[in-house]
Amino acid sequence: MSDEALLAGMATGDADAMAAFVRRHQARVYGLALSVVGVPAVAEEVAQEAFVRAWRHAGNYDARRAQASTWLLTITRNLAIDVLRVRRELPTDPAAMAEMMVAPNNDSDRVDDSERITAALRALPREQAVAVVLSVHFGLTAREIGERQQIPLGTAKTRIRTGLARLRTILEVSHG
Repeated sequence: MSDEALLAGMATGDADAMAAFVRRHQARVYGLALSVVGVPAVAEEVAQEAFVRAWRHAGNYDARRAQASTWLLTITRNLAIDVLRVRRELPTDPAAMAEMMVAPNNDSDRVDDSERITAALRALPREQAVAVVLSVHFGLTAREIGERQQIPLGTAKTRIRTGLARLRTILEVSHG
């Protein structure tokens, strides 16, 4: 059965047509989603949502505009990009990231360090704390931080430099 016939069946609510369509395309849809989002669990969600949308909009499919597989992969790609945008826009709590960086264990010195770093990051302006954590923990360059936060390179450098200087003062760390 052709993809177009399966989509026509899906448009009428044929669950068997949907199952056949999913089996035929699930590997490619998941593979595309994974290549865009990079996280297997998120890629599975994107793939599932792509098939749900294909099911809902099967009646709108126009074979003159694209092959069914192209139509489905376009849906998948758009969903994956939307997921990336949402994940990028989630606020980053530098204090929570600091806690992950210095995960406490049974060593009381590490617990004390974690609490000190968390408190010091909370004392910084949010923009500086985020820039410092992205730089120190995640190893991003000032240019990458500027691009991610959509700020000029000079602003990113200033936030990192000023944030680190304030952290040194707060934590009473010497430069040497």
